[in-house]
Amino acid sequence: MSAVTIASAPEDAAALEAAEAHHVDLAGELAGRVALLLTAAEREPGAAERIRAGLVSFCERELLPHAAAEEAVLYPAARRLPDSRLLIESLIAEHSCLAALVGSLRAAPTALGAAADARALQVLFEEHVAKENGLVLPLLAVAPGVRLAALLADLRDMLARQKSATDGTAGAQAAGTAKDATGDATEESGGCGGGCGCGGEEEAEVPELDVRDVPHALRHATVFGALDAVPAGNAMVLVAPHDPLPLLAQIEQREPGRFGVEYLQRGPDAWRLRLSHR
Repeated sequence: MSAVTIASAPEDAAALEAAEAHHVDLAGELAGRVALLLTAAEREPGAAERIRAGLVSFCERELLPHAAAEEAVLYPAARRLPDSRLLIESLIAEHSCLAALVGSLRAAPTALGAAADARALQVLFEEHVAKENGLVLPLLAVAPGVRLAALLADLRDMLARQKSATDGTAGAQAAGTAKDATGDATEESGGCGGGCGCGGEEEAEVPELDVRDVPHALRHATVFGALDAVPAGNAMVLVAPHDPLPLLAQIEQREPGRFGVEYLQRGPDAWRLRLSHR
């Protein structure tokens, strides 16, 4: 059944589709970052720690605020609908589990432990958004007296205010770090990582993302999420089931000139590409 069919108003149909797409983007970015962490944890603990830190930051910046905004805006309206109270209570409990897994991911003493927590986080989040897309959003879209488009606009406004406040705090912290232009700021990204050809560690720390088994709807978002975890001067290897020319065009359109592309293998069963963050 299409969003246009089930929604009570055209604007609610459009809002429903946009909310579902945003969930796909979040799940894809999470999947990409987790996939990089899983491969790096087995091969390169140094790279894994950097990827783990980026994953925790993504969760604290995107996933957990999104969950909190849903509880504040969407869930109260959904809870008032007939026979939905237990569903909403279970989703709120899952939010608590997601937050606990992010905490475990942050505090895990080893890269392999962090990878296990990250995978559990990914599985739970994908199941969680499937319930929201399949149950909560459609219920709100057809409920009399409920305007899903207005609720989602309020949710976006709340997230924008939170992001503005967070960015202000982060900017102040960054300014403090920048006072010492010759200090230790480069240590966080691992120096050049070998990207300049100086013999650094990049060759030994290139994580691999194999998207051949990733559902098609999530595939591009998964790659974007993984690329966001690759710092400047480093790279990742992408394994795809075909020549990913449309994906490469989207990467270039998304951030022109940011990534260099080198084909390592051209089929027949897999295409392997090295994507280097310039």
